[in-house]
Amino acid sequence: MARHNIVFGRDQAVQQGRNYRGPQFGQSQDGPPSGTQWSTDFGRTGTAAPAAGPQSAESLEALYARPAATGHDTGRMTMRDALNAITATLGTIVVVGFAVGVTPGALGIIAGEQGVALGLTIAVAALVIGLVGGLVTAMINIFKKKPSPILVLAYAAFEGLLLGGLTAMLGQQFPGIGLQAVVGTLAVAGAVLVMFRLGVLRTSPVLNKIFMVAMVAYLLFGIVNIGYVMMTGGSLRDGVMGLVIGGLAVVMASYSLVMDFEDVQRAANSAMPRVYAWRCAFGLAVTMVWLYVEILRILAILRGD
Repeated sequence: MARHNIVFGRDQAVQQGRNYRGPQFGQSQDGPPSGTQWSTDFGRTGTAAPAAGPQSAESLEALYARPAATGHDTGRMTMRDALNAITATLGTIVVVGFAVGVTPGALGIIAGEQGVALGLTIAVAALVIGLVGGLVTAMINIFKKKPSPILVLAYAAFEGLLLGGLTAMLGQQFPGIGLQAVVGTLAVAGAVLVMFRLGVLRTSPVLNKIFMVAMVAYLLFGIVNIGYVMMTGGSLRDGVMGLVIGGLAVVMASYSLVMDFEDVQRAANSAMPRVYAWRCAFGLAVTMVWLYVEILRILAILRGD
C-alpha cells in the first residue's frame, strides 16, 4: 500500500497491509515447532494440534465445540486493541496537558500574582522539556522497527507538557483560548471521523501526491519563517497570512487524519501482531497534536486583532 504518514513510512509490517498474515505453517516465530499447526482454528493459544493422524469422534467433537479464536487468543491486532492504545495515548496527552495548563491559574488562586508568575515559569519549563523530549521520543518511535507502548506513552507525556505549557502561556494573554482550541480540535476530528465512517472522505493516489507537495511547502515556509523571526523579530504567520497558512494546515491535518483512520482500519484487518496497535496510536497522536497547535495559533491571531 502507498503510505503517506511518516510514522508508518518505514514500517514494513504496516506497509504490507492485507498481505501480512503472521507466522505461517511450519515457520517458527515465537510459535510451535515445524511439523505442528498452531491451533488458532480452535481458539487455544499455546496448544499445538497435530497436523495429521487419526482422532476419535469424541475428540473431534470436543475440538469443534471450543469457542472460536479471538484476536486476543491469537495475539493479532483487533480494532479494540487499536482503540485501547489510542485512548491511552491521547488520554495521557490530555491529562498531562490539562495539569500543566491550569497551573498558573491554580497557583494564582493560592498565592496571587506571585503564584501566577511561578505557574508561568513552570509552564515555560514544561514547554521546553516537552519540545525536546517530544522530538527525541518521536524520532525513536519513527525509526524503531518494533512499536513500544512505553515509548509511545513517553511521547504522549512529553507532548502533554508541550501543549500544556503553550496553552498556559497563551491563556494568560487570551483567557479561555485553551478550551476553545480543545473544542475546535474535537469538532474537526469528530467531523472527519463521521465523514470517514460514512465513506465521504477517502484518500487517493492523486490526493496523496498533492498532500506530500503541500507538506514540503509547509515545512519550507516554516524554515523561512524561523529565519525571518530571528532576523526581524516579526513573523510571517501573523495577520491574514497567518490565517491563510493556518487554514491550509488544518486542511492538511484533517487529510492526515483520514490517512490515519485508514491505517487503523487496515491494520485491524491485516492480522498484524497486537503491539502494532501502538504504532497506530502514535501516528494518530502526532496528527492530533499538529491539529491542536494549528487551531490554537488561528485562535490567537483572531483574538489578537
